This record gives sequence, structure tokens and C-alpha cells, in this order.
Amino acid sequence: MKRFLGSLGLISVLLCAGLTLPSDTSAGRRDRPTVRIGLHSWVGYHANAHVVKHLLQHGLGYRVELVPLDEEQGWRALDAGSIDALVENWGHDDWAARYIRQRATVIDGGPTGNTGTIGWYVPDYLVEQYPDITDWRNLNRYAHLFAAPESGGRGRLLAASPTYVTHEQALIKNLGLNYTVVFAGSETSEIDRVRQLYARREPMLFYFYEPQWLTWRLQFQKIKLPAHRAGCDADPAAVACDYPTYRLNKLFSRAFADGGGPAYHLLREFRWTNADQDMVAAWIASKRMSPEKAAEYWVRAHEDVWRPWLSAARRTAAGDG
Repeated sequence: MKRFLGSLGLISVLLCAGLTLPSDTSAGRRDRPTVRIGLHSWVGYHANAHVVKHLLQHGLGYRVELVPLDEEQGWRALDAGSIDALVENWGHDDWAARYIRQRATVIDGGPTGNTGTIGWYVPDYLVEQYPDITDWRNLNRYAHLFAAPESGGRGRLLAASPTYVTHEQALIKNLGLNYTVVFAGSETSEIDRVRQLYARREPMLFYFYEPQWLTWRLQFQKIKLPAHRAGCDADPAAVACDYPTYRLNKLFSRAFADGGGPAYHLLREFRWTNADQDMVAAWIASKRMSPEKAAEYWVRAHEDVWRPWLSAARRTAAGDG
């Protein structure tokens, strides 16, 4: 939390700093191809994408195109070679089996450094009033607290988008819960709704995940669902367990990885923390800063983090002659 609050103060300092990203002799080369990076909708992904875009453009002289895609479209685009990379992937073992292990058209690009968690959350003020509410076995007892016009008299489980990693419908059915999933439509819409309910201290149960900048601003507690175990989510219709902890990773098209150029090496080396991502995401979502400017500020203040990524890429560039 101290790091997050301190990051907000960095903005005014960096406005006056006048720092620029160091360049090298390859940064202005005109033979660089365009790097095409898929762009998923959540703000944490935007933080990843815009930081690497800034370094690719200003440190290595690439042109970068960010291509809006949902998660399944992203995997298909990598398979087809119409994009080069995705810079945050949440599991998807079924697609990994098809595209990485069977078709060998997609390459695991290594970890982003972020640890991902998905689950159901309630605000702290509700837990203070009902201490046992975080046990899933007690949720039906409190379903009436979460009832809303759009949930048809059942408890409302608020979620973002059905295109995200989501087992909510199956969990409700298989755990015998008196709830209905209500999708806000997007991460932004869900966050807006959560903030409104939180400000009024109203009961809410919602699907959420980390890293997520809002968890640094508001206090939530995770519902204890049945523990995840290997294979418990293999059949999407039969899921009755919690989500696993995700080692978030990058994905590359086969052609991009086989090319082995400086852009590939920078993206391969890209690795930061949940706190780094949340810092940039908060500047974008909470401070209404453009993603480009937020990425620039982070780069200015964290040379110790990104310097090794760029160094690896520049060694490749020097080898290219």
C-alpha cells in the first residue's frame, strides 16, 4: 500500500524530471518490422502492453500495433500468425494443449512475473457484520442480502464479462447456490458498479481477480470456495472448486519466436510484479491518464527493472550487425 500511494506522488515529480529513455545505435533503424501485440480489455493487461510498447518503440525503434482481441481470439490469432504476442495469459489449459502441444503454432513466452488469482469477493464492512459469510457453505443463508431486480429474487453475483476466465454458472449450479450471475459487460463497468455499492456500504458479492489496482484502494475479502485440486476444473460443466493460482505468462506466435529478433528477446525478458502492474493500471483507470503517458512515467522511474530486458534485446541487435 505504501508503494502504491507513493507511486501517485511520483507523477508530479516525473512531470518535472525531463528524463528520456536511453537510446542506442539500433533505435532508429528503419528495417524493423511492426510488432503486433494482442490487446485484451482489462486495464492490467493494458499496463503490460503499453510498457513493452514504449520500450520497443523508444528503446529499439520498432513500430508497435496493439490489436484489440478477446482471449480466445488472441490464441487463434497467434495460431494464424496474424499477431506476434500476447503479454498476459491466464491459464487456458485446453487452448494450450491444442495450440502449444498439438499444433506447435504458439510458444509459451515465459512468466510475466505476476501471480494471478480469481474468485468471489465481499467487502470488509460486510464481513464485520456477518463474520461467517466468507464460507461458501453459508452463502445461501445470506442470498437475500444480495438480491437485486436483475437477479430474479435470487442473490446477485456481479461479474465483468463472460469472455473472461469464468466458471460462475457451473459453480452456482454444482454447489447448489441460490444465486444468479449478472454480467456488467466489462471490467470498467463492473468496477464502476462495485465502487458505487462500496461508497453506499451496500451488500455485494462479486467475481474479481488480482493483480487489480482496485484492491489497493478498497478492502475486500475472498470467499472460501471448495479448495482447488488437480483436474477439478477439467470439465467446465462440472466445476465445483475454487480457481487455481495462475502463473501469468506471455505467448508468442511460432514465427515471431523462431525469428529471435530484439523484440522477441525484450518480450521474453519482460517480467515485473503485481505492484508494478497495479501502479500503472491505477494511473490509467483512477487518474484517467493515457496508457501511453502512464507507461512513460513508469519507465522513467524504474530503470532498474526494465534495463535487463532492454540489454538482452540490444545484445541481439548488436549480433544482427
